[in-house]
Amino acid sequence: MSTTLYVCTTCKADEVHEDDAQRPGAVLHRALTAAGAPEGVEIVGVECLSACKQGAAVALSEPGKWTYVYGRLSAEDAADILQGAAAYAATDDGLVTWRERPVIFRKQSLARIPPFTLPKEPAA
Repeated sequence: MSTTLYVCTTCKADEVHEDDAQRPGAVLHRALTAAGAPEGVEIVGVECLSACKQGAAVALSEPGKWTYVYGRLSAEDAADILQGAAAYAATDDGLVTWRERPVIFRKQSLARIPPFTLPKEPAA
């Protein structure tokens, strides 16, 4: 399986843009695809990650792993985002140790979502 790096292409980051192609999310998506995905990672543009007040936003996901959503990102963060995506892809469960995460992933995490394979009963 491969890791998917979802990039919200409609994120405005509280800016006004007449041209949708100039939205911060679209600019970030172009920067990431131009830089190229790390091995085991696919970059996919999506229309909304519902993090509008925290855009531009990305999400890292893979079946059986924790999913992460990060916000307040820009095209200047592309290298760090790709480094973080590579570290995520290299894990079995999506949990990258704190020190191995790029600083933007340490400080700009919006959500951590458990894999769908976790038991649905609360832990004791």
